[in-house]
Amino acid sequence: MFKVFWSVLHRDLLLAMRRRTDVLTTLFFFVIVVSLFPLGVGTEHAVLRVLGPGVVWVAALLASMLALERLFAADYEDGTLEQLLLTGQPLVLLTLAKVTAHWLLTGLPLVLIAPLVGMQYHLSDSAVAVMMVSLFLGTPVLSLIGAIGAALTLGLRGGGILLALLILPLYIPVLVYGAGAVEVGAVAFGEARPYLTLLAAFLVAALALAPFASSAALRISIE
Repeated sequence: MFKVFWSVLHRDLLLAMRRRTDVLTTLFFFVIVVSLFPLGVGTEHAVLRVLGPGVVWVAALLASMLALERLFAADYEDGTLEQLLLTGQPLVLLTLAKVTAHWLLTGLPLVLIAPLVGMQYHLSDSAVAVMMVSLFLGTPVLSLIGAIGAALTLGLRGGGILLALLILPLYIPVLVYGAGAVEVGAVAFGEARPYLTLLAAFLVAALALAPFASSAALRISIE
C-alpha cells in the first residue's frame, strides 16, 4: 500500500512540476495579498504587528483554496480517477496521497516564506517562529478539509463558488486559533502552546476522518 501511496504522490508532484505556473500562482497570490495590506493601512509598526497574524492566515487560507478546484478535476476529466478506483487499492490511501501532494505544493511554501512575511509586518522572532509552526500544523488541515469540498463539487458547473461556500465555515476554527497563536506568541513562544496544541488536535482529527469523507464523496461524484 505504501508503494501505491508513493507512486500517486510522485505522479502528482511530477505533473505539478510540468505546470509550474499553477504552483507559482498560489505562492505569488499569498505574497501579493500580504504585501498589499501595509500599503493600504499604512506603515505604522504597531498597527502592522496587530494586523499581521490575521492577514497572514487569511491570505494562507485563500491561497490554499486556489488550487483546491484542480485537486481531482484533471484526473476526473481524463478518466484517471476512474482507473484509480478500479485498481483495488484503498481509495482512502490514494486520496491521502493526492492531499499530501497538494499540501507540499501549496502549504509548505507558505511555511517557508513566513519569515519574510514576518519582517514585512515587523513581527518579533518569537511571533515568526510561532507563525511557522502554526502554518505547519494548520495548512495540512486546510488541505484535508478542502479535499472533502473538492470531491463533493467534482464535475459541477460553478463548482468553485460552491466549494468556497462549503469549506469556508469549516476553516474558521483553524483561522481563529492559527492567528491567535501568532498574536500571543509575540510575547513568548510558550504562550502559544495551547493554540498550537489545538491546531495539532485539529490535524490529528482531520487525518483520521477527512480521507474517508473525501473517498466517500469521490465515489458519489463519479457515480
